[in-house]
Amino acid sequence: MHKPDTDELWVTLPVRTAERICKLLHHLQHTTLAAWLVPDIFVARRLKHGVGEIAGLPLLDLTASPMVGMNRIIKAAEDRFVATLILILAAPLGLLIAIWVKLNSPGPVLFRQYRHGWDGRRIKIYKFRTMRQHEDESGIVSQATRDDPRVTHFGRFLRRTSLDELPQFYNVLQGRMSIVGPRPHPIALNEKFRESIDSYMKRHQVKPGITGWAQIHGLRGETDTLDKMEKRIQYDLYYIENWSLWLDLKIIVATVTRGFVSRNAY
Repeated sequence: MHKPDTDELWVTLPVRTAERICKLLHHLQHTTLAAWLVPDIFVARRLKHGVGEIAGLPLLDLTASPMVGMNRIIKAAEDRFVATLILILAAPLGLLIAIWVKLNSPGPVLFRQYRHGWDGRRIKIYKFRTMRQHEDESGIVSQATRDDPRVTHFGRFLRRTSLDELPQFYNVLQGRMSIVGPRPHPIALNEKFRESIDSYMKRHQVKPGITGWAQIHGLRGETDTLDKMEKRIQYDLYYIENWSLWLDLKIIVATVTRGFVSRNAY
């Protein structure tokens, strides 16, 4: 029996003690006491997107993508509008970059690579080529490092100013990428880190982006340690769990106002 001056009971038992919680609720069934279950931080994070129902059965949303229903329509409209505008305005600059890449070193103008997109599907992304033509050892993808000899002088400028990403706005028009979202990693890096970082592949619950929450917080460039990658994943998951049109606009404005130049991009 609860004390007369008690109005509410907050239960902070972990979810794994479901039997104890049920017994507690049974004891309270003949009272008017309001009971609240406070899930631990891990569970609260997984329940971020709410509750659904199928055939009368309540379902807790643990890992679903926020890009459903109207959210998906809003995101697609945002992507198409911004990508079209950028490609039109940047067309003369893109042509000049393409010519200079071709003159700067032998090889194709565009760099093409498969990466994981939405739901982990393989997508082909485009960038202006910034490296001299070379072949990595079979099964090994080596990220660009500071003063990497493979990067051309003009390629280093493109990387620091993020102008090598310009062709990815075409990926956005194709529906493969978004303006804002987690940056797509090479597939070999995904295979390397997916088992060692909690919820790593959850970053693929949305389309990869040209810019993102991690990038405006300085998390660009080489991820040569587990700590660096974990930090980037934390920011990526925060973006997914807290997505809104206003958050996208905030990231876009921050990307433009803070400039595209980064000392970590090499």
